[in-house]
Amino acid sequence: MGTDASGVVGTGASGGAGGGAVSAPDWSWLPDPDDAPDRARLARARDEAERLLADHGVTYGADRPEGAGPWRLDPEPVTIDEAEWSALDAALVQRAELLDAVLADVYGARRLLADSLLPPTAVVSHGGFLRAVDGLRLPGGRELVLTATDLVRDGRGAWTAVADRTQAPSGAGYAMEGRRVVAQVLADVYRQASIQRLGPFFRAMRTALRDVAPPHAEQPRVVLLTAGPASETAFDQAYLASMLGLPLVEGSDLVVRDGRLWMRSLGELEAVDVVLRRVDAQWCDPLDLRTGSRLGVPGLVRTLRAGNVSVVNPLGASVLENPALLAYLPRLARTVLDADLLLPSPPTWWCGDPSSLQHVLGRLGDLALLPSERRAGTGLVAGWELDAAQRDELARRIAAEPWLWTAQEPSHRDETHDGPRAAMLRTFAVAHRGSYAVMAGGLARVSDEPVVSSSSGAVAKDVWVLSSQEAPDEAAEPVLGGRRAGSGISPRTAENLWWMGRYAERAEGAARVLRVVVDRWDDFHARPRTAGARALAVLVSGLEPDDERTGASLRELVLDARTPASVAASLRRLSSAAAAVRDQLSSDTFGPLARIDRVLRSERARRRPAADGLELRLADEDGAATAGLRPVLDEVLEGLLAVAGIASEGLVRDIGWRFLDAGRRVERAQHVVEHLRATLVERRAAAVESQLVDSVVLAHDSSITFRRRYASTASVPEVLDLLLLDPTNPRSVAFSLDRLADDLGPTPAAAHLLGGVADLLAELDPVAASAGEGRRERLDETLDSIGWRLRQAADEIERAAFVRPGPSRALEDPWDAADEQERP
Repeated sequence: MGTDASGVVGTGASGGAGGGAVSAPDWSWLPDPDDAPDRARLARARDEAERLLADHGVTYGADRPEGAGPWRLDPEPVTIDEAEWSALDAALVQRAELLDAVLADVYGARRLLADSLLPPTAVVSHGGFLRAVDGLRLPGGRELVLTATDLVRDGRGAWTAVADRTQAPSGAGYAMEGRRVVAQVLADVYRQASIQRLGPFFRAMRTALRDVAPPHAEQPRVVLLTAGPASETAFDQAYLASMLGLPLVEGSDLVVRDGRLWMRSLGELEAVDVVLRRVDAQWCDPLDLRTGSRLGVPGLVRTLRAGNVSVVNPLGASVLENPALLAYLPRLARTVLDADLLLPSPPTWWCGDPSSLQHVLGRLGDLALLPSERRAGTGLVAGWELDAAQRDELARRIAAEPWLWTAQEPSHRDETHDGPRAAMLRTFAVAHRGSYAVMAGGLARVSDEPVVSSSSGAVAKDVWVLSSQEAPDEAAEPVLGGRRAGSGISPRTAENLWWMGRYAERAEGAARVLRVVVDRWDDFHARPRTAGARALAVLVSGLEPDDERTGASLRELVLDARTPASVAASLRRLSSAAAAVRDQLSSDTFGPLARIDRVLRSERARRRPAADGLELRLADEDGAATAGLRPVLDEVLEGLLAVAGIASEGLVRDIGWRFLDAGRRVERAQHVVEHLRATLVERRAAAVESQLVDSVVLAHDSSITFRRRYASTASVPEVLDLLLLDPTNPRSVAFSLDRLADDLGPTPAAAHLLGGVADLLAELDPVAASAGEGRRERLDETLDSIGWRLRQAADEIERAAFVRPGPSRALEDPWDAADEQERP
C-alpha cells in the first residue's frame, strides 16, 4: 500500500510543453541549434536510460514473486519557458495556500461549511474526513505541508488542474532520479541547459519537517513511514528517505510508550518527533482509525492529541482530494484569499447539489464521471464511451447516491493525434518560510492510452524549466535528525540485512559449485566410465539438499527461480532483501544486481535443447545440460563479488553492517559443512577421490592455496584442514566463527551453540577423521553436529534479535489508484 492517489490523466491536448498530446521539444534555446539531438541520438539515450534505471534499481509496483516492474523514462525532456513557469509557480503557491486554509477550517471552525461556501455533505461524507483528528493542529503555521497538483493543458493550451494530491503525495523521488538519469544520457545537452534545479525543493522539505516538530524537540528525530515492499511506490519512498537522511520505517518498527512515539532499535527505543507518512491515514492507527490495520502504529492518534509527535501530511488531509472541491475552489479563493483562482479546473459539478445533478443526468454522454472516493475497482467513467443501456445504469447509480459522484467537462479529446494520446504534469509544493516552495518542473508522464497510468505503461519525462540566469547558490539547510549517525537500526532492518548477507552467500556458493559441475560435465559427460565421470556423479548428487530435492536440471538450478535450491531463487530473495533496506545501502549496490538479472533473463530467453536432469546420462554427447551456463555463472559471480566489495568498502561498520556480515558468515560455514558432507564422507577409489578433492577446493575458492601449501599427493585430511580449521582462510569454518564472534559480540542466545562448534573444531583431527576403511563415520558425525549447531545458532539469533510482524497487505496503488480513471 502506499499513500498518494496519483491520478492523473490529461487527455490529448494541443501541443505545448507538458500538454496532453506532447509534440517534439523546441531546442531553439540551445546556443547552437545543431547540437539538438536527432532521432538516432534520442534512441540511444532511451536505451541507456533503461539500462541506468535498471542498474539503479528503479522500480514501480509492489514486490511480488516475479519482481516489481521497471520504471519507464523517456529522456527527451519537456521544456517550459521561464515566463510561463513564473506564472504557473505563482498559481500553484496560491492553490496550496487556499487548500491549507480549507483544511484548517474543515478541522477547525468550519465557517466555510456553516456559510455553505463548501457543502457540508461533500466534506463529512468523504472517507478522508477523520473525526478522530478533529481540532488537531500542526506546529509551524501550516496544516498542509506537502501537496501535489496534476495538470493538463486544455484545448486552448492553457494549464488546468485536474486533481490535488494531499494524502501523501508521491513521485518527487522519481522526479529527482529522472533528472539524474537524463543529465547523464543527454549530458551534452544538459551541460548547455540553463535550467532551474530540483535541489532547493528537497532542502525546503527538510526545513519544513523540522519546523513542524513539537516544541520540546530541540533536534527533531524524523522518520519516513512506509508500507514496505507492499507499496507500489516503494522505490520512491526509499529514495526520498535516502535523500532526506531519514530512517525508513514500517509500522512494526514504531511503538507508543508513555505518550511518546518511539522507534524500536536493537536493545533500545529512540524517540520520534516527526513522521513523514507514506501510508494512507485510515491505516495509520488500528485503535482510533481502521481496526485491524497492520500498517500503522496503535496509539498514534492519542500521541498526536498529546502534542508529542507531528505527522506530515496530517491525518485527514485526504479530504481535500475529493473531486467535488474543484467545483467550489473559485468561490473559496475569492472568500478566503480575496483573489480570483489563478489555476482553473475543467467545469465541474458535484452531483450532491440538486441543480448540478439534473445538469449531469442530462449530459451523461458528454461528461466524465468521477467517484468522490478512490476505491479498488472504481474509477472514472467516460460517458461518451457508454451505450444507451450503460448510461441508463450509470444514471440510476448516480441518482441513488448523488453525493458520491462528481462530473467534469472533458478539457479536450484528440483521438487522431499522431503521438501520445494523454499527458499529465505532476507538480509539487512544500510549506516554506510562511508560504510554499514549488519544485521547479515536476514529473511529466505520457501514455498512448487515454489514461495516464504507470501500471499500464505510461512513460515518465523530466521537466526542464528554462532560466535566463544562473541558479543562485542555496544556503545550507540544517541536517535533520542529528542523532542518526550514531543511532541503531530497527530489528526489521537488521533482519533484512542479515538475510541479504545470507542470500548473497547462498547464491555465490551455489554458483561456484555449479561452475565446477559444468566444467566437469564438459570434460567427462561423454566418458561415463572414467574416474572424472564418477566424481561428477557425486558432485551432481549434492547439488540439492535432500529436503529440497526436485530432480531439477542444471539449467533450472542456475536459471529457474521456482527451483528452491537454484541460484536464481537466491538472487531474487537477495534483491528483495536489498530493496527493503535501500536507505541503508550504497546506491552502487543495485547495479551489479541489475546486470546479473539481465544475464539470467537473456539466457532464459534462449531456446536450448532439453537437458537431461540430474540423473545424468553421461553418454549424452550434445552437452545440452550445460550449454551457455559457464559464461552465465562467471557473470553471476562477478556481480556477487562486486556487491560484496561494495558492502565491505561502502558501509560503515555499524550494527547493520555486522548483521549483514554475520548472515554471510553463518551461511558460508553451513555451505562448507554441507558440501564436505555430501562429497567426502563416503570413501571412494583413489582416482575418484583425487578428482573430488580438486573439485571441492575449487568450489570453495581455495585451490591456489591448496596447491601452494600442500604436497601434490594431498587428499581429504588437507581439505579438512584448509576448509574447516584454518583461521586464516576466509572460506573456512574457523574463519567464519571468528568473524561471527566479532559481528555479534556476546549474543547469549547463540554463544553456547557457536562455542560448541569451536569445541568440535578444536577436537577434530583431520587425519584420524579421514582414516579407516569404508564410510568415514567419525567425520560424518562431526560434520552433522557442526551443521546442526550452526543452524540452531542462526535460528537463535533470529529469535533473539528480529521482530516478526504480521504480514502487511498490498492495498490500492498510491500512484495509480486513481490513474485507472480517465481525467477529462
